[in-house]
Amino acid sequence: MASSNHSSQPASDIPWAFRDQEVRFARAFTLMRVAIHRRAFPAAALAVTYHRELVALEGFGHFTYDADAPAVQADTIFDLASVTKAVAATTMAMLLHERGLLHLDAKVAHILPDFVSLASSTQRPDRAAVTVRMLLAHSSGLPAYIKLFESAKTREELVGAAIITPLVAVPAAKADYSDIGFILLGEILAKLAGDPLDVFVRQEILEPLGMTQTCFNPPTSARRAIPPTQDDRTFRHRIIQAEVNDENAYIMGGVSGHAGLFGPAIDVARFAECMLRGGAPILKPETVELFTRREISPIGTSRALGWDTPSTPSSSGKHFSARSFGHLGYTGTSLWIDPDRQLSVTLLTNRTWPDRSSQQIKTVRPLIHDAVVEALD
Repeated sequence: MASSNHSSQPASDIPWAFRDQEVRFARAFTLMRVAIHRRAFPAAALAVTYHRELVALEGFGHFTYDADAPAVQADTIFDLASVTKAVAATTMAMLLHERGLLHLDAKVAHILPDFVSLASSTQRPDRAAVTVRMLLAHSSGLPAYIKLFESAKTREELVGAAIITPLVAVPAAKADYSDIGFILLGEILAKLAGDPLDVFVRQEILEPLGMTQTCFNPPTSARRAIPPTQDDRTFRHRIIQAEVNDENAYIMGGVSGHAGLFGPAIDVARFAECMLRGGAPILKPETVELFTRREISPIGTSRALGWDTPSTPSSSGKHFSARSFGHLGYTGTSLWIDPDRQLSVTLLTNRTWPDRSSQQIKTVRPLIHDAVVEALD
Protein backbone atom coordinates (compact mmCIF):
# COMPACT_ATOMS: atom_id res chain seq x y z
CA MET A 1 0.00 0.00 0.00
CA ALA A 2 1.17 3.46 -0.81
CA SER A 3 2.56 5.80 1.78
CA SER A 4 2.15 9.52 1.53
CA ASN A 5 4.65 12.17 0.66
CA HIS A 6 4.41 14.69 3.54
CA SER A 7 7.35 16.86 2.52
CA SER A 8 6.02 20.32 3.28
CA GLN A 9 3.28 22.02 5.24
CA PRO A 10 1.33 24.98 3.86
CA ALA A 11 1.63 28.20 5.80
CA SER A 12 -1.23 29.00 8.21
CA ASP A 13 -2.54 25.45 7.94
CA ILE A 14 -3.70 22.97 10.58
CA PRO A 15 -0.61 22.03 12.66
CA TRP A 16 0.62 18.61 11.57
CA ALA A 17 1.12 16.02 14.29
CA PHE A 18 0.99 12.64 12.56
CA ARG A 19 4.57 11.42 12.68
CA ASP A 20 3.49 8.45 14.81
CA GLN A 21 0.23 7.80 12.94
CA GLU A 22 1.16 4.26 11.83
CA VAL A 23 1.52 3.29 15.50
CA ARG A 24 -1.21 5.46 16.99
CA PHE A 25 -3.83 4.46 14.42
CA ALA A 26 -2.52 0.97 13.67
CA ARG A 27 -5.94 -0.65 14.05
CA ALA A 28 -7.75 1.92 11.92
CA PHE A 29 -5.10 1.68 9.19
CA THR A 30 -5.27 -2.13 9.29
CA LEU A 31 -9.05 -1.98 8.92
CA MET A 32 -8.62 0.23 5.87
CA ARG A 33 -6.20 -2.21 4.27
CA VAL A 34 -8.40 -5.20 5.09
CA ALA A 35 -11.39 -3.42 3.53
CA ILE A 36 -9.38 -2.91 0.34
CA HIS A 37 -8.31 -6.55 0.36
CA ARG A 38 -11.98 -7.57 0.70
CA ARG A 39 -12.90 -5.26 -2.18
CA ALA A 40 -15.03 -2.81 -0.25
CA PHE A 41 -13.23 -0.18 -2.36
CA PRO A 42 -9.91 -0.03 -4.21
CA ALA A 43 -8.88 3.51 -3.22
CA ALA A 44 -9.17 5.43 0.03
CA ALA A 45 -7.82 8.37 1.99
CA LEU A 46 -8.22 9.18 5.68
CA ALA A 47 -7.70 12.46 7.52
CA VAL A 48 -8.22 12.99 11.25
CA THR A 49 -8.07 16.28 13.13
CA TYR A 50 -8.04 16.36 16.93
CA HIS A 51 -7.79 19.38 19.20
CA ARG A 52 -6.83 21.57 16.22
CA GLU A 53 -4.05 19.29 15.00
CA LEU A 54 -3.92 17.02 11.97
CA VAL A 55 -3.14 13.72 13.66
CA ALA A 56 -3.65 11.37 10.70
CA LEU A 57 -3.38 11.79 6.93
CA GLU A 58 -2.85 8.75 4.73
CA GLY A 59 -3.71 7.26 1.37
CA PHE A 60 -4.52 3.57 0.91
CA GLY A 61 -4.77 1.21 -2.01
CA HIS A 62 -4.74 1.91 -5.73
CA PHE A 63 -7.11 3.71 -8.08
CA THR A 64 -8.64 0.39 -9.22
CA TYR A 65 -8.14 -3.28 -8.42
CA ASP A 66 -5.66 -3.65 -11.29
CA ALA A 67 -2.16 -4.44 -10.10
CA ASP A 68 -0.61 -1.66 -12.18
CA ALA A 69 -3.14 1.05 -11.19
CA PRO A 70 -1.69 4.23 -9.65
CA ALA A 71 -1.18 4.17 -5.89
CA VAL A 72 -3.30 6.50 -3.78
CA GLN A 73 -1.45 9.34 -2.05
CA ALA A 74 -2.59 11.29 0.99
CA ASP A 75 -3.52 14.22 -1.25
CA THR A 76 -5.34 12.23 -3.94
CA ILE A 77 -8.54 13.96 -5.07
CA PHE A 78 -11.87 12.08 -4.85
CA ASP A 79 -15.42 12.65 -6.07
CA LEU A 80 -17.01 13.88 -2.81
CA ALA A 81 -20.56 13.09 -4.02
CA SER A 82 -23.18 14.19 -1.45
CA VAL A 83 -20.58 15.59 0.93
CA THR A 84 -21.12 18.47 -1.53
CA LYS A 85 -24.45 19.06 0.23
CA ALA A 86 -22.65 19.95 3.47
CA VAL A 87 -19.46 21.62 2.24
CA ALA A 88 -20.98 23.64 -0.61
CA ALA A 89 -24.76 24.05 -0.48
CA THR A 90 -25.29 24.09 3.28
CA THR A 91 -22.34 26.39 3.93
CA MET A 92 -23.55 28.73 1.20
CA ALA A 93 -26.97 28.69 2.89
CA MET A 94 -25.30 29.58 6.18
CA LEU A 95 -23.50 32.54 4.64
CA LEU A 96 -26.61 33.85 2.89
CA HIS A 97 -28.60 33.42 6.11
CA GLU A 98 -26.03 35.52 7.99
CA ARG A 99 -26.22 38.20 5.32
CA GLY A 100 -30.00 38.40 5.54
CA LEU A 101 -30.48 37.07 2.01
CA LEU A 102 -31.85 33.63 2.95
CA HIS A 103 -34.74 33.23 5.37
CA LEU A 104 -35.12 29.66 6.55
CA ASP A 105 -38.90 29.79 6.74
CA ALA A 106 -39.31 31.46 3.35
CA LYS A 107 -41.60 29.56 1.03
CA VAL A 108 -39.85 27.82 -1.85
CA ALA A 109 -42.59 29.05 -4.20
CA HIS A 110 -41.79 32.67 -3.31
CA ILE A 111 -38.29 32.17 -4.74
CA LEU A 112 -39.09 29.59 -7.43
CA PRO A 113 -42.70 30.39 -8.45
CA ASP A 114 -42.85 27.47 -10.90
CA PHE A 115 -42.63 25.11 -7.91
CA VAL A 116 -46.35 25.75 -7.37
CA SER A 117 -47.59 27.39 -10.56
CA LEU A 118 -46.56 24.48 -12.81
CA ALA A 119 -47.66 21.74 -10.37
CA SER A 120 -50.91 19.81 -10.63
CA SER A 121 -53.88 21.46 -8.93
CA THR A 122 -54.13 18.68 -6.34
CA GLN A 123 -50.52 19.25 -5.27
CA ARG A 124 -50.54 23.03 -5.08
CA PRO A 125 -51.80 23.54 -1.50
CA ASP A 126 -49.15 21.22 -0.07
CA ARG A 127 -46.37 22.60 -2.26
CA ALA A 128 -47.18 26.14 -1.20
CA ALA A 129 -46.26 25.14 2.37
CA VAL A 130 -42.73 23.89 1.53
CA THR A 131 -40.00 26.09 3.02
CA VAL A 132 -36.25 26.42 2.60
CA ARG A 133 -35.86 24.93 6.08
CA MET A 134 -37.69 21.82 4.91
CA LEU A 135 -35.32 21.43 1.95
CA LEU A 136 -32.32 21.66 4.30
CA ALA A 137 -33.89 19.26 6.81
CA HIS A 138 -35.09 16.81 4.14
CA SER A 139 -38.70 17.15 5.30
CA SER A 140 -40.19 18.81 2.21
CA GLY A 141 -42.09 15.74 1.05
CA LEU A 142 -40.02 15.53 -2.13
CA PRO A 143 -38.82 12.03 -3.11
CA ALA A 144 -35.35 10.78 -2.30
CA TYR A 145 -34.19 10.28 -5.86
CA ILE A 146 -35.50 10.27 -9.42
CA LYS A 147 -33.56 9.51 -12.58
CA LEU A 148 -34.32 12.87 -14.14
CA PHE A 149 -31.31 12.38 -16.41
CA GLU A 150 -33.19 9.72 -18.36
CA SER A 151 -35.39 12.37 -19.99
CA ALA A 152 -33.61 15.69 -19.34
CA LYS A 153 -30.86 16.49 -21.84
CA THR A 154 -29.76 19.91 -20.53
CA ARG A 155 -29.29 21.63 -17.18
CA GLU A 156 -32.38 23.73 -17.78
CA GLU A 157 -34.51 20.68 -18.57
CA LEU A 158 -33.32 18.83 -15.49
CA VAL A 159 -33.93 21.77 -13.14
CA GLY A 160 -37.35 22.20 -14.72
CA ALA A 161 -38.12 18.53 -14.09
CA ALA A 162 -36.96 18.84 -10.48
CA ILE A 163 -39.18 21.88 -9.93
CA ILE A 164 -42.33 19.98 -10.96
CA THR A 165 -41.42 16.69 -9.25
CA PRO A 166 -44.52 15.58 -7.30
CA LEU A 167 -44.36 15.40 -3.52
CA VAL A 168 -44.56 11.90 -2.06
CA ALA A 169 -45.38 13.01 1.49
CA VAL A 170 -47.07 15.90 3.26
CA PRO A 171 -44.50 18.63 3.97
CA ALA A 172 -42.98 18.43 7.48
CA ALA A 173 -44.67 15.05 8.11
CA LYS A 174 -41.47 12.98 7.89
CA ALA A 175 -37.81 13.22 7.02
CA ASP A 176 -36.86 11.57 3.73
CA TYR A 177 -33.37 12.32 2.43
CA SER A 178 -33.87 14.01 -0.94
CA ASP A 179 -31.44 14.75 -3.74
CA ILE A 180 -34.29 16.52 -5.52
CA GLY A 181 -34.66 18.91 -2.60
CA PHE A 182 -30.99 19.85 -2.76
CA ILE A 183 -31.08 20.34 -6.51
CA LEU A 184 -33.78 22.94 -5.87
CA LEU A 185 -31.87 24.36 -2.89
CA GLY A 186 -28.83 24.92 -5.10
CA GLU A 187 -30.96 26.86 -7.58
CA ILE A 188 -32.47 28.95 -4.78
CA LEU A 189 -29.05 29.78 -3.34
CA ALA A 190 -27.64 30.84 -6.71
CA LYS A 191 -30.68 33.03 -7.37
CA LEU A 192 -30.46 34.75 -3.98
CA ALA A 193 -26.68 35.21 -4.19
CA GLY A 194 -26.74 36.53 -7.74
CA ASP A 195 -23.81 34.23 -8.53
CA PRO A 196 -23.55 30.69 -9.92
CA LEU A 197 -23.19 28.16 -7.12
CA ASP A 198 -19.67 27.10 -8.12
CA VAL A 199 -18.43 30.69 -8.34
CA PHE A 200 -19.84 31.63 -4.92
CA VAL A 201 -18.52 28.45 -3.28
CA ARG A 202 -15.04 28.98 -4.68
CA GLN A 203 -14.83 32.64 -3.69
CA GLU A 204 -16.61 32.56 -0.33
CA ILE A 205 -15.79 29.09 1.05
CA LEU A 206 -12.98 27.21 -0.67
CA GLU A 207 -10.47 30.03 -1.18
CA PRO A 208 -10.83 31.57 2.31
CA LEU A 209 -10.32 28.13 3.90
CA GLY A 210 -7.28 27.25 1.79
CA MET A 211 -9.12 24.40 0.07
CA THR A 212 -7.04 24.95 -3.04
CA GLN A 213 -7.51 21.49 -4.56
CA THR A 214 -11.30 21.36 -4.14
CA CYS A 215 -13.56 22.35 -7.03
CA PHE A 216 -16.46 21.49 -9.27
CA ASN A 217 -15.43 20.07 -12.66
CA PRO A 218 -11.72 19.29 -12.20
CA PRO A 219 -9.57 20.35 -15.17
CA THR A 220 -8.83 17.77 -17.82
CA SER A 221 -5.18 17.91 -16.81
CA ALA A 222 -6.14 16.42 -13.41
CA ARG A 223 -7.95 13.42 -14.90
CA ARG A 224 -5.17 10.87 -14.41
CA ALA A 225 -4.67 11.97 -10.78
CA ILE A 226 -8.27 11.19 -9.71
CA PRO A 227 -9.50 7.62 -9.05
CA PRO A 228 -12.33 6.51 -11.35
CA THR A 229 -15.70 5.90 -9.73
CA GLN A 230 -17.45 3.62 -12.22
CA ASP A 231 -17.23 1.66 -15.43
CA ASP A 232 -20.59 2.98 -16.67
CA ARG A 233 -22.08 0.60 -19.23
CA THR A 234 -25.66 1.88 -19.18
CA PHE A 235 -25.71 5.70 -19.46
CA ARG A 236 -22.42 7.36 -20.42
CA HIS A 237 -20.86 4.13 -21.70
CA ARG A 238 -17.37 4.95 -20.49
CA ILE A 239 -15.20 4.91 -17.42
CA ILE A 240 -16.22 7.78 -15.14
CA GLN A 241 -13.04 9.52 -14.03
CA ALA A 242 -12.64 13.19 -13.01
CA GLU A 243 -16.31 13.82 -13.86
CA VAL A 244 -19.14 13.65 -11.38
CA ASN A 245 -20.49 10.15 -10.82
CA ASP A 246 -24.06 11.30 -10.16
CA GLU A 247 -25.96 11.36 -13.45
CA ASN A 248 -28.36 14.16 -12.52
CA ALA A 249 -25.40 16.36 -11.55
CA TYR A 250 -23.67 15.37 -14.79
CA ILE A 251 -26.60 16.64 -16.88
CA MET A 252 -26.43 19.84 -14.80
CA GLY A 253 -22.90 20.42 -16.06
CA GLY A 254 -21.26 19.02 -12.94
CA VAL A 255 -22.49 21.82 -10.67
CA SER A 256 -25.39 21.21 -8.29
CA GLY A 257 -26.37 21.63 -4.67
CA HIS A 258 -26.53 17.88 -4.22
CA ALA A 259 -23.26 16.66 -5.82
CA GLY A 260 -20.31 17.73 -7.93
CA LEU A 261 -17.43 18.71 -5.63
CA PHE A 262 -14.06 16.99 -5.95
CA GLY A 263 -11.34 17.33 -3.34
CA PRO A 264 -8.64 15.63 -1.23
CA ALA A 265 -9.03 14.53 2.39
CA ILE A 266 -6.80 17.34 3.66
CA ASP A 267 -9.11 19.98 2.17
CA VAL A 268 -12.18 18.36 3.74
CA ALA A 269 -10.26 18.33 7.04
CA ARG A 270 -9.61 22.07 6.62
CA PHE A 271 -13.34 22.59 6.24
CA ALA A 272 -14.00 20.44 9.31
CA GLU A 273 -11.60 22.54 11.35
CA CYS A 274 -13.51 25.65 10.30
CA MET A 275 -16.66 24.10 11.72
CA LEU A 276 -14.86 23.04 14.90
CA ARG A 277 -13.62 26.63 15.35
CA GLY A 278 -17.22 27.83 15.37
CA GLY A 279 -17.09 28.72 11.69
CA ALA A 280 -13.97 30.90 11.76
CA PRO A 281 -12.94 32.58 9.56
CA ILE A 282 -16.06 32.58 7.37
CA LEU A 283 -19.04 31.93 9.68
CA LYS A 284 -20.35 32.99 13.08
CA PRO A 285 -20.54 30.43 15.93
CA GLU A 286 -24.29 30.95 16.33
CA THR A 287 -24.81 30.07 12.67
CA VAL A 288 -22.86 26.84 13.00
CA GLU A 289 -24.82 25.97 16.13
CA LEU A 290 -28.15 26.68 14.41
CA PHE A 291 -27.45 24.58 11.33
CA THR A 292 -25.80 21.62 13.09
CA ARG A 293 -28.37 21.22 15.87
CA ARG A 294 -30.80 18.34 15.33
CA GLU A 295 -34.22 19.53 14.24
CA ILE A 296 -37.17 18.90 16.57
CA SER A 297 -39.55 18.37 13.65
CA PRO A 298 -40.51 15.96 12.19
CA ILE A 299 -40.60 13.92 15.39
CA GLY A 300 -37.77 11.39 15.50
CA THR A 301 -35.68 12.94 12.73
CA SER A 302 -31.90 12.70 12.94
CA ARG A 303 -31.50 15.59 10.51
CA ALA A 304 -30.06 19.01 11.21
CA LEU A 305 -30.08 21.77 8.57
CA GLY A 306 -28.06 20.28 5.74
CA TRP A 307 -26.33 17.86 8.11
CA ASP A 308 -27.13 14.54 9.76
CA THR A 309 -26.56 13.66 13.40
CA PRO A 310 -25.73 10.25 14.96
CA SER A 311 -28.59 7.80 15.07
CA THR A 312 -28.64 4.14 16.12
CA PRO A 313 -26.79 2.61 14.41
CA SER A 314 -24.67 5.40 12.94
CA SER A 315 -22.02 5.43 10.24
CA SER A 316 -19.98 7.43 12.78
CA GLY A 317 -19.81 4.38 15.04
CA LYS A 318 -20.74 4.22 18.70
CA HIS A 319 -18.48 6.87 20.26
CA PHE A 320 -19.34 10.17 18.58
CA SER A 321 -21.24 12.50 20.93
CA ALA A 322 -24.86 13.54 20.54
CA ARG A 323 -23.75 17.00 19.37
CA SER A 324 -21.83 15.49 16.45
CA PHE A 325 -22.82 16.16 12.87
CA GLY A 326 -21.78 14.67 9.55
CA HIS A 327 -22.63 13.71 6.01
CA LEU A 328 -22.14 10.76 3.67
CA GLY A 329 -21.51 10.57 -0.07
CA TYR A 330 -22.72 7.88 -2.47
CA THR A 331 -19.25 7.23 -3.90
CA GLY A 332 -18.11 6.09 -0.44
CA THR A 333 -17.15 9.39 1.13
CA SER A 334 -17.97 10.78 4.57
CA LEU A 335 -17.21 13.54 7.04
CA TRP A 336 -18.05 13.33 10.74
CA ILE A 337 -17.35 16.14 13.22
CA ASP A 338 -17.57 15.90 17.03
CA PRO A 339 -17.39 19.31 18.73
CA ASP A 340 -17.31 17.74 22.20
CA ARG A 341 -14.15 15.80 21.35
CA GLN A 342 -12.81 18.48 18.99
CA LEU A 343 -12.49 15.68 16.46
CA SER A 344 -13.13 15.29 12.74
CA VAL A 345 -12.79 12.19 10.58
CA THR A 346 -12.72 12.44 6.78
CA LEU A 347 -12.98 9.13 4.92
CA LEU A 348 -12.87 9.20 1.11
CA THR A 349 -13.21 6.13 -1.11
CA ASN A 350 -14.43 5.08 -4.55
CA ARG A 351 -16.60 2.20 -3.35
CA THR A 352 -18.66 2.54 -6.57
CA TRP A 353 -15.82 1.05 -8.62
CA PRO A 354 -16.41 -0.73 -10.88
CA ASP A 355 -20.21 -0.99 -10.73
CA ARG A 356 -21.73 0.42 -7.49
CA SER A 357 -22.63 -3.07 -6.26
CA SER A 358 -20.46 -3.22 -3.13
CA GLN A 359 -22.25 -2.20 0.07
CA GLN A 360 -19.38 -3.09 2.38
CA ILE A 361 -18.77 0.61 3.09
CA LYS A 362 -21.78 0.50 5.43
CA THR A 363 -19.87 -1.91 7.67
CA VAL A 364 -16.47 -0.31 7.23
CA ARG A 365 -17.43 3.26 8.14
CA PRO A 366 -18.46 2.67 11.78
CA LEU A 367 -15.50 0.34 12.37
CA ILE A 368 -13.04 2.99 11.16
CA HIS A 369 -14.65 5.72 13.30
CA ASP A 370 -14.65 3.50 16.37
CA ALA A 371 -10.99 2.61 15.85
CA VAL A 372 -10.02 6.27 15.47
CA VAL A 373 -11.82 7.36 18.64
CA GLU A 374 -10.46 4.40 20.64
CA ALA A 375 -6.92 5.25 19.50
CA LEU A 376 -7.36 8.81 20.76
CA ASP A 377 -9.18 7.92 24.00
